[in-house]
Amino acid sequence: MNLPSKYLNEAVEQFASLPSIGKRSALRLVLELLKRSPEEIDRFSNAVSAIKENINYCDSCGNISDEKKCTICANPARDHRMVCIVEDIRDIMAIEATGSYRGIYHVLGGVISPMDGQGPEDLNINSLLNKVKNKEIDEIIFALSATMEGDTTNFYIYKKISPTEITVTTLSRGVSIGTELHYADELTLGRSILQRLPFESTFKQN
Repeated sequence: MNLPSKYLNEAVEQFASLPSIGKRSALRLVLELLKRSPEEIDRFSNAVSAIKENINYCDSCGNISDEKKCTICANPARDHRMVCIVEDIRDIMAIEATGSYRGIYHVLGGVISPMDGQGPEDLNINSLLNKVKNKEIDEIIFALSATMEGDTTNFYIYKKISPTEITVTTLSRGVSIGTELHYADELTLGRSILQRLPFESTFKQN
């Protein structure tokens, strides 16, 4: 793609570096920004800069937060002994939108995926195991996407905590196989949480 300006080209390259944005989409976004006033451009660039400078990750669960502890973990009304395991913060947003869950979360930051070079050591698993060891948890709910990688990650963590007496459950399969969790509709996801199953039963059936 030959562009008439090196500045335009650099902006397009930066937008195109984002997931799911190709060069044509990036160009469309950059050209839209060119129509904006200098004040609007400043607000846009300041908002992007503020993300990196001011957003933290919760010390307890790994959720995005403005403080050291996210609003969910800081809420005394939540059940802090029920922990829902998710891949990333989009899954927290999806589950919270259902209004069906009152526990807290633990963000892994991905799933085990040998094809992508991502193993257990690359995920936020040790802090979860420490909570289990310190008997801070009564129930763990697996809410990873219904994919091979998600199931592999579930099983890996399950084997690590199976010697304990913690209740381990998983979402009912109202969420379709192969579907990433944050794409599930709120009604289906809410029912999957409320009708969760003992995790052990899911692999005994296979």
